[in-house]
Amino acid sequence: MSSDVTQDYSIWLVIVGLGAGSFALRYLFLGVIGSRPMPAWVLRHLRYTAVAIIPALVAPMVVWPAATGGAPDPARMAAAAVTLAVGLISRNVIASILAGAITLYGVLYLLG
Repeated sequence: MSSDVTQDYSIWLVIVGLGAGSFALRYLFLGVIGSRPMPAWVLRHLRYTAVAIIPALVAPMVVWPAATGGAPDPARMAAAAVTLAVGLISRNVIASILAGAITLYGVLYLLG
């Protein structure tokens, strides 16, 4: 019984710690720096944040999809390749998303 209570406290300690850390990070940028102009080099680097974060979020879902139990899936690989190709060629986000979605569902339908 006492180990369950200790485990409950440690989980809550982790949750509170992560919440405080997340708040501190956001407050640093919004509360402390938010009203001051940022240098040009910082703004230049911030433009690339989404370009760096989105592939890091998407790549594990393509390479190790939960839908297949972590096994590589040809439908998702094909959809990612088509999305990348259409995005590079057309420079149109909507077109690349639609092409990737059509490819994913088309290949899933063909593979059964």
